[in-house]
Amino acid sequence: MFEIRIIRDPVDAHRVTTALSTAFTTGAVRRHRTRDGERIRLHVTADHRPAGQSWATPEQAYAAAPSISDELGWTAGTSANAPIAQGLDREYFLRKAALLYRTALAERPAPTTSPAPRPKPARRLMDLDDASVVYDPRAYQGTGDIQHDP
Repeated sequence: MFEIRIIRDPVDAHRVTTALSTAFTTGAVRRHRTRDGERIRLHVTADHRPAGQSWATPEQAYAAAPSISDELGWTAGTSANAPIAQGLDREYFLRKAALLYRTALAERPAPTTSPAPRPKPARRLMDLDDASVVYDPRAYQGTGDIQHDP
């Protein structure tokens, strides 16, 4: 179980809480005004859906993601410009894990009953976020959203 805190415009509050309740098992939403009184803080206790839930297909999961070649360029450029073992943050490991996963899926033969590939960068990302209680990288939601560059 974990706590989600979001600061949004009041008009977005219902849309956000609806999306959260679709993605997670959620408790009551606590609402508080921000100090400036113009936005609202939403506090939600959430938990991952029970085991056995169906996962999004790779096509659904990566529908709005940049192309594999764009991500390959970004990942290579970012790692080339970072000092060895320094300067690579959570975003880098998240995007690298997604890139390797998408590449493995693209090269995968016909579907089998074996689980999808789980690249080591996905585990590295979970280690960075201290997510020791999640054993399946597909179930891991992370600590924040990464916005892709257009």
